[in-house]
Amino acid sequence: MRSLQIDAGNMTQHLTAENWSWANRHLVTKILRELIHEKVLPVQALESSMWEVVLEDVCYRFRATPFLLEHWQIESASIEKTCKGVAQPLDAQALLIELGERREIPEKQFPVYLEEVASTLYGHAFKQQNQPLTAQQLTQASYQEVETAMREGHPVFIANNGRIGFDAQDYLRYAPESAAAVSLNWIAVSKQKARFVCDDELSYAQLMASELGEFQLARFKGHLHSLGLDDNDYWLMPIHPWQWQHKIAINFAGDIAAAHIVWLGEGNDCYLAQQSIRTFFNITAPHRYYVKTALSVLNMGFMRGLDPHSMLTTPQVNSWLYRTVSEDVFFQSKGFKVLRERAAIGYFHEGLEQAITKDSPWKKMLSALWRESPMSLLKPEQRLMTMASLLHVDGAGDSVVAALINDSGLDAQTWVERYLDAYMSPILHAFFHYDLVFMPHGENLMLVLENNAPVNMLMKDIGEEIALLNSTRELPKDIAFLHVTVEDDMKINYILLDLFDCFFRYLSPLLATQAGLPETQFWNAVARCVWNYQSQHPQLADKYRQFNLFKPAFVRTCLNRLQMANNQQMIDLDDREKNLKFAGTLDNPLYPLRKEYSVTYQPE
Repeated sequence: MRSLQIDAGNMTQHLTAENWSWANRHLVTKILRELIHEKVLPVQALESSMWEVVLEDVCYRFRATPFLLEHWQIESASIEKTCKGVAQPLDAQALLIELGERREIPEKQFPVYLEEVASTLYGHAFKQQNQPLTAQQLTQASYQEVETAMREGHPVFIANNGRIGFDAQDYLRYAPESAAAVSLNWIAVSKQKARFVCDDELSYAQLMASELGEFQLARFKGHLHSLGLDDNDYWLMPIHPWQWQHKIAINFAGDIAAAHIVWLGEGNDCYLAQQSIRTFFNITAPHRYYVKTALSVLNMGFMRGLDPHSMLTTPQVNSWLYRTVSEDVFFQSKGFKVLRERAAIGYFHEGLEQAITKDSPWKKMLSALWRESPMSLLKPEQRLMTMASLLHVDGAGDSVVAALINDSGLDAQTWVERYLDAYMSPILHAFFHYDLVFMPHGENLMLVLENNAPVNMLMKDIGEEIALLNSTRELPKDIAFLHVTVEDDMKINYILLDLFDCFFRYLSPLLATQAGLPETQFWNAVARCVWNYQSQHPQLADKYRQFNLFKPAFVRTCLNRLQMANNQQMIDLDDREKNLKFAGTLDNPLYPLRKEYSVTYQPE
């Protein structure tokens, strides 16, 4: 954790020619890789593992190894750019401009997208200078040291650290990689305007006592009394310091004037921002709750607010899922656990609620929730890492996943099999047994390790991220909205895309190049994991036929094209599938293994 002394020089000291060149080379590598994958860029094979992309007068040449799922593992140092035969420096923004009509970004939105790319480059340059831990050191680091050391963010999205709204000072104060301790602000919100909800095992009084302590709670109540206000008329609520300064103090000025919102001051505990930016881990008291706050910053296709309407049902959704997982024998055999979002509070701005009927970030500016800390779930010999760390590569090019395997004393095959059993098996069970889908990307999963070998997984960020697809399972009335109807081909994509294309596509090349596990062996391990689950649950045979994970191909979803089409709101949350962009299909790596791992009820 770094001490925070911000001046004008601190904001730009990482913007050296060397760091900026590295950041652009890194991002140009990603742009080429992802837009070739999404069929935006034409790629041609040359000799000796060389490839080229030609855009009018501009040519990019590079050395790369093609992997399954049409993934090009590009050697960043090999990329050369020429314009009319003259060598040019690598420039990520210039490459996006050179795409011309291929990028499909509305002209009025393109400057904002370029600003997101500029911010992403700014962050890459910062991380290059300020993240000294090696992959090997990260295998021994604490959970928060790993969290703040992550370089890449979402592996698919090009503009994945846009954070439009943060200025250079805000970056140093609140970006996860800055590793700066943050004290959350607290406000009191009128019970006439706000709703607090919690699960049946918790109360508001218990939550405030555990989060604030007796002295601080008395101080906040005393401040209300000094203003002639009754603390029984208010809920106490944490708020992101940036949100108070930039949004609430202005947009909610009338409510502040009417004492519906009362400023209380800073809390005593210190927090670290997590990879999701708006979630905070308590470093003063690690067993206390995570706090997730609304943050009206544009990042990766959405304004990162919190919907007060969703807050009303968040604890109930989490309680239902927690009971489902806790009472299921298979989930428990895999050690799969969910970190409950146990309490939430949402403030309803009367004017905005009346003025806007549809989903809108303007209605999501003032909410918060409390999520369980994972620290109480660990045994003394266990440690925790975000699953995103498996894709992390340090400044020397060494990967964390290879370092973990080497340190564990296991061979790569055994390590990967344990990982898949902890990660993929519970997701298969949720899908086939419950018709239940999560958002199982790296940032939403925590990997529990013993001697750096995988033991089990913890799932977080549940309230707005789960759904029951085409299910007849009964739900409590208040959370019946979890039922969602989709086409069967789209349903199976929650595994084929979210796991195969958005995570395994990146993990497999790292295992092949740094851990000595050929991609054929990796996909064999994935197929065995599927076979093991399906063999153990023959009663679900009809679903295995209906949702065939060994099908020849699956649709290629283009997430960068989706973000480019509307970087303000990438997906309409009221109709999540109407905006999706596709580009043909991808060959399924499991298809060639269908006979070897078939069972009697599986289609040929």
